[in-house]
Amino acid sequence: MNKPYRLCADHLLLAIRLTPNGGRDVLEGAETASDGQVHLKARVTAVPEKGKANKALIALISKALRCPKSLIEVASGDTSRQKILRIDGDPEDLAERLEALLAR
Repeated sequence: MNKPYRLCADHLLLAIRLTPNGGRDVLEGAETASDGQVHLKARVTAVPEKGKANKALIALISKALRCPKSLIEVASGDTSRQKILRIDGDPEDLAERLEALLAR
C-alpha cells in the first residue's frame, strides 16, 4: 500500500485531506483518492477562515505525533482541502509514529 507521507533528508512530507468545520478534531486514517494518491484524512472543528483550520490541523498533528507545533508547517495547499505538511525532524522516527497512528 502507498503511504500518505514521503521521507526526505531532514523532514517528512505528509499529504492531508482536511475537513474544516467537521464537528470534532480527529484523524481518520489513510485513504486513496481516485487519482491513486494516498492522504491522511483529518477533521477539525475550526472554520476555514484566516488560517484557523490550518492552525487546528497543525495542533492536531502535533499532539498525535508528540512533536512541537513549531516543527510543522503547511508546505502547500494553504486554502485547499488537499494539503502537504512539512514536519521537521528525524524522518524515520516520524514515519514510525505515523505508522503507529495508521495502525489504530
